[in-house]
Amino acid sequence: MQGTLYICATPIGNLEDITLRTLRILKEVDLIAAEDTRNSIKLLNHFEIKTPMTSYHEYNKYDKAKELVAKMLSGMSVAIITDAGTPCISDPGEELVKQCHEAGITVTSLPGPSAFVTALTMSGRETRRFCFEAFLPTEKGDKKERKAILDELSKETRTIIIYEAPHKLVKTLEDLHNFLGNRRISLCRELTKKHEENYRTTIEEALVFYRDNEPRGEYVLVIEGLSRQAVHDEAVKEFLEMSIPEHVKYYMDKGIDKKEAMKMAAKDRGVGKRDIYQAFINDEE
Repeated sequence: MQGTLYICATPIGNLEDITLRTLRILKEVDLIAAEDTRNSIKLLNHFEIKTPMTSYHEYNKYDKAKELVAKMLSGMSVAIITDAGTPCISDPGEELVKQCHEAGITVTSLPGPSAFVTALTMSGRETRRFCFEAFLPTEKGDKKERKAILDELSKETRTIIIYEAPHKLVKTLEDLHNFLGNRRISLCRELTKKHEENYRTTIEEALVFYRDNEPRGEYVLVIEGLSRQAVHDEAVKEFLEMSIPEHVKYYMDKGIDKKEAMKMAAKDRGVGKRDIYQAFINDEE
């Protein structure tokens, strides 16, 4: 029989947050694939778990995934854990899951701690709709990609969640202010630990504070999305910069017939359909 891959969430700070099911599975599997065995051994020793570990991380994720898949095809069961939180979210575990599915191996996830969900629920920001961006591309790594993502986020109406390291926090806040403006933000750190903090403020005020006070710990930034009214106002502004014929053609290029395109342009501009029709006809003449 084939083995199973168990995705096991581990505490992000407070060790009491590990689930009974996760403890049982970590003891029962044949092998634990850990992001950093030196870090994970502390967790396993604390709960007296003797299961063998192997290293699985960003720099060996493709070849090591193949090895682990082969082991599971031979009947071994494997648990994957990260340094903290739920594996396979913005980390190399997603490659292992992908290869398991391709090989027909059963994959199951054991729910538990996750930094971005923990921060979102305590942030006080809107929680019904949100997007998770993880870490932004670094300035050195891919400046164009970072700019492209920030530009997309500037138009995002959902609550935005970003991870950031303390030494990069001020630069990220500066970029967020430049692209998103002065939005409300919750900066969460030391989650589930004794000195847990949820700093509810604005991007501008956070910049002032952290330029004078050194950031400490890993941060989860929870930022309010752009209001739909603001999105509508921005779209109207762009349309008003077009001529009426250009506005109508914008919709026609999307496959909308002329009559409906005129009606939509009139609604966008807050004018009557007759005004749109006359301007469009005059342009054609």
